[in-house]
Amino acid sequence: MENRFKLGDHFKGRGAQIKTRNRFLSREYVTEHVEGLDEELHVNPHTKIYYEQSKSIVNKISSPDLGMSYSLNPYQGCEHGCSYCYARNTHENYGLDAGIDFESKIMVKNNAAKLLEELFLKKSWRATPISLSGNTDCYQPIERKLSITRALLSVFLKYRHPVGIITKNSLILRDLDILQELARHRLVHVYISITTLDEQLRRAMEPRTASASKRIQTIAQLSDSGIPVGVMNAPIIPGLNDHEIPSILKAASDAGALAAGKTLIRLNGNVAPIFKNWIATHYPNRASKVWNQIQSIHGGQVNDSRFGKRMTGEGKIAEIINQLFLTAKNKQFQHKSFPDYDLSLFRRGGNLNLF
Repeated sequence: MENRFKLGDHFKGRGAQIKTRNRFLSREYVTEHVEGLDEELHVNPHTKIYYEQSKSIVNKISSPDLGMSYSLNPYQGCEHGCSYCYARNTHENYGLDAGIDFESKIMVKNNAAKLLEELFLKKSWRATPISLSGNTDCYQPIERKLSITRALLSVFLKYRHPVGIITKNSLILRDLDILQELARHRLVHVYISITTLDEQLRRAMEPRTASASKRIQTIAQLSDSGIPVGVMNAPIIPGLNDHEIPSILKAASDAGALAAGKTLIRLNGNVAPIFKNWIATHYPNRASKVWNQIQSIHGGQVNDSRFGKRMTGEGKIAEIINQLFLTAKNKQFQHKSFPDYDLSLFRRGGNLNLF
């Protein structure tokens, strides 16, 4: 998808610097003749929150590439602003764009905890791990104020239901009390996502996330608190951060991580022009090399939607990256693993079932 227009000067704290075309809209506004404007048409916006009254909260996962059957996303859009984020395209369903809109216009599912409890009360529901989140980060900055994720965790604990969490924000430590109780019953697994240990790269690529050192500290604190925690090395970008795989896995393992996962970058839909603009802006000397190597792991394209291939890639470069990861994982995580979830503890009536 072609970039429709550039947003001018670099927008500090934003991963996307362009506005992309929404494929669902027949019309758009562009700045083709900036000399005719009295003022900038597009500026770095303040984050806006929109409340959504959802009718359901848990989504069935059809992908065999993922380890869980269901996901739950309390937020749509993410202020973290990661330039490579595969979830950006979902914002187009709201009539918004995958660029600046995705990280500045956040949809909030305020009734998420209520809907989750209603689901657990249904006679048809059977306990199975639910991933929190999977699309956007459940501990993104607005969670500090709204505490929707904390309310959801309270519901999981009340009904003794298993939950998996993936985040790149140290805000998860706020909820140690609930997580420790879930861990005591073998009902929680946590993954901390780490893309790079290079702080300059992290600030440019993931502008509103916790620092790499803070994420390693978060792994250590979760581990010390008895909470099963792993590292998700994702996305791995050839020519940019793939050489960091051994050091990331070692740092995470040394901090107490019990498991390690990975995905290779894929630039679906309008994520492609956003990332291409980002790499050209921040790393112009290696932009061509990185772009060509991303194409090489996806059969000449930058995206691959095929199950079994989209996250691992194919070709020589993908083989080298996958082998490097496997070697580092075998070295750092030998004899380590998550404890199995205990699905037998689920109580449909919540605490009332005790009597």
